[in-house]
Amino acid sequence: MNKLEEGLEITIDFDKVGKIADNCRDVIPVAVQDADTKELVLVAYTNELAFKKSIETRSLVLWSTSRNELWEKGKTSGETFDLLEARVNCEQNSLLYIVRPRRGGICHTKNLNNEPRNCYYRKVNFETQELENLDP
Repeated sequence: MNKLEEGLEITIDFDKVGKIADNCRDVIPVAVQDADTKELVLVAYTNELAFKKSIETRSLVLWSTSRNELWEKGKTSGETFDLLEARVNCEQNSLLYIVRPRRGGICHTKNLNNEPRNCYYRKVNFETQELENLDP
């Protein structure tokens, strides 16, 4: 079991933006929304190269800040996405991608039925300050 992805302890990476600033100065955040359910399914990053590749291929292509490379979301897991719309915020420093899963889910993690789930599958229990899995 991967403790970060399946555990109940909160270990939020509050240094993520600082790490990105040190290694990837040319990225902006992208909120990814499922076109059909309207759920926010992912927050990631893009740079100019990934943005242009997404527009050109009409696929969800992002910039991996941990690997410093183009990242076609789902290429490894098979959970890839059509890019239906790209919206820019008023200050042009973040994007909203509206996508449709080609096969089913968004996350590389799977539930007990081996089905892909939304990346936001755990919630914080305010009383215990532990995570609760909404899609075990």
